[in-house]
Parts: sequence; structure tokens; C-alpha cells
Amino acid sequence: MTQAPATPKNSRRRHDREIIALAVPAFGALVAEPLFVMVDSAVVGHLGTPQLAGLGIAAALLMTAVSVFVFLAYATTAAVARRVGAGDLPAAIRQGMDGVWLALLLGAAVVALALPSTPWLVDIFGASDTAAPYAITYLRISVLGIPAMLVVLAATGVLRGLQDTRTPLYVAIGGFTANALLSVTLVYGAGLGIAGSAWGTVIAQVGMAVAYLVVVIRGARRHGASLRPDAAGIRASARAGVPLLVRTLSLRAVLMIATAIAARLGDSDIAAHQIILSLWSLTAFALDAIAIAGQAIIGRYLGANDEKGARDACRRMVEWGIGSGIALGILIVLARPLFIPLFTSDPTVKDTLLPALLVVAVSQPIAGVVFVLDGVLMGAGDGRYLAWAMLVTLAVFAPVAFLVPALGGGLTALWWAMTLMMTVRLATLWLRTRSGRWIVTGATR
Repeated sequence: MTQAPATPKNSRRRHDREIIALAVPAFGALVAEPLFVMVDSAVVGHLGTPQLAGLGIAAALLMTAVSVFVFLAYATTAAVARRVGAGDLPAAIRQGMDGVWLALLLGAAVVALALPSTPWLVDIFGASDTAAPYAITYLRISVLGIPAMLVVLAATGVLRGLQDTRTPLYVAIGGFTANALLSVTLVYGAGLGIAGSAWGTVIAQVGMAVAYLVVVIRGARRHGASLRPDAAGIRASARAGVPLLVRTLSLRAVLMIATAIAARLGDSDIAAHQIILSLWSLTAFALDAIAIAGQAIIGRYLGANDEKGARDACRRMVEWGIGSGIALGILIVLARPLFIPLFTSDPTVKDTLLPALLVVAVSQPIAGVVFVLDGVLMGAGDGRYLAWAMLVTLAVFAPVAFLVPALGGGLTALWWAMTLMMTVRLATLWLRTRSGRWIVTGATR
């Protein structure tokens, strides 16, 4: 029986199946992450306002740590996927273990630095006298879970590189469920208060890290890969991660500048800004899921020396990014009467929110392509370019954003500046992908 010849339609269907198979579970795992904080907030919120305020400060610091070290997942995904494409699974898992060892080293360093400086970190956030003790208590305990949290990031990257996003979804669901049960039990059943919530999160994170390590170690033994730390491999993982760290810090700086400027505009503006940021983060999860699929798929094609496959996959994912962005933009416009009342009943905040929200809706197709191309270049291991591109974006955005209050602009003007930021990112990423310089084939870049 002869095999059907490859056609553009068959190629698109193959890419669609791959994207869906990787992106849908990845989206579920991404959504599960912020649910940890939501559960803790719901449980601690019934203890009192000072406890909830303390949790908010500590959670902000911990979420910053997650965003800073997310390069452990990104860099590991790309490196492992290349070796999978090259057909060398032992080397792929060995590369993944280097990322896990790096995560453990970084986690130990963070604990050593953060434990003695916890009161200082809380004070920087301007915690009130009533909230500060609770923030310090929660943070001191939660810091102990950071090594496990970083191992989860690195091991997630290993499995994504192995084209497996289902296992991270199952682990995330299990971790979320354990965290919810432990928080309620320790806070109320054991009477530990906010400390119980922190211990519940730490135990859940350790459990997730153990689950990941069991999966990775089994794979290593099955394929004869060494589990011992390798200094050269750990250094290589760190070098690959540094540019992505620069990129992430630059992006965080953009978000911090936007929030600081919104705060200058007035209480209604900062309230509306926080609502929009929450929605923006939710849409980012959907788009980031496609980007994660891009990291794994592009890395595999390049590792297999399949330049045409990488280009075709990139093209199809861009189409997915545009389509997803348009769909999300329409959804924001249509659903605004439903979700705005969930966040606020203040008519001033609603009036401030609505025009800025429409700007966000219009910009979603741009965001869709940006997320996808970001994932493509990460999958290609093109971290150095991503770092420079994000620094350029920050340099363009910052002065424009600071002009918003100076020129009497409001929240809508600020979100037009955010749209400009995404447009600059689109331009830099599009130029890179068009140039073809990101296409470097082989098991290593």
C-alpha cells in the first residue's frame, strides 16, 4: 500500500495535531500555578485582613522569584528537545539532569540569601506594622520550598523537551489538590494560622518535585543516562539561561513601570489597571501554551536537522497565534459585561477600565504572534537575541510610558504604550525569524 504524498494540507494537519497535543495540557498546567496563591488567599482571608495583607506581600515576592527563574524551564526545554530530535535520548535526559542540578544549586543559594533578609524584603514592600509579622512568617517558611519550586521548573522543561506536557499537567493538578487540602487542615485543623498555609504550600511543592524526579530518574535509568552532577553540563545550562534571565528581568521591568505609572494616575486608574493586568495574565496563559508547544517542536526539528520542518512549524504556529489573538480579542469585548462586575461595582473604575480594556482587546492578535515567535526563538536556543530584543523594547517603552502622566494621559494612554511595547517586540522577533539566523541545526546550538 503506497503512502499518501505529503501536501501542504497534510503538513498543516500534522503540525496542528502536534500543537494541540502539547499546548492544551501545557495550558492546564499554567493555569494551575496561580491557583496555589488563590487557594492560600481564600484560606488565609478568613483569618483576618492583616493576615491576608501579609500573604499578599509574601506571595508577590515569591511570584517574582518564579518569574526570575523561569529560564530553568525555557532553556532546558530547548536543549532537551534538540537532543530528542537528534535521536539521542540518553543525552537529552543527561542535559535535563544538568538543568535539575543547576536548579538545586540556585535554590540553595536563594534560601541562604533570603532567610536572613526576610524582614528587609518585607519592609521594602512597605508592609504595615500589622501585616509585616504575618508576611515575615509566611515568607520565612515558604522560602524553604524554593529549591523544590526550581526543581519543578527545570524538570518541567525536561518533560516538555521530551514532548510530554501531560505529566506536568497531572503533577500540577496533584500539587494544587494537595496544597488546598493541606492549607485547610494545617490552618484550621492544626490551628497553625498563616504558618499552616505556608507549610502546606512547601509540602505540596516538595511533593511535586519528588514526582518529577521519579519520572526523570526512571527515564534516565531506562536509557542509561548518568544522574551524577556534571560541572561542564551545569555551566552550559547556566550560560544558556543567562540571556533568558536578562529577557525576563527586562519584561518584569516593563510591567513594574506600567504599574508604578498607573499608581501615579490615581486610585481609580490603579484599580482598573490591576483588573486589566489580571485579565491580560489570563490571556497570556492561553498564548504561552502555544509558545511552549513551539519551544518543544522547534527544538526537535532543529535537532533532527530538519530546517524545512522548523520553518513550516514556525509558519503554522504564527497562524495559530494570530487566530488565537483574534479569538481572545473578540472574547474580551463580548464578555466584558459579565466579568467587569465580578471585579468592581465602582462606576468611576468601570468608566476608567472600559476604554483601556478595548485597547487590550485590539492588541491581542499582536500579542498572539509575539508569544509564538518568542517560543520559536527559545526553542531554537536563540536566547542572546531575545535578551537584546527585550532590552531594546524596554528602552523604547520606558520613556513613552513616563510621558503618559507628564502629558496628562490616563490609563487608556498607558495601555496604548503597552501596545507599543508589544509592537516593538513583534518587530524585533519578526525581523529575526525572517532573517533565518535563528535556524541552527544539530544536537547542540
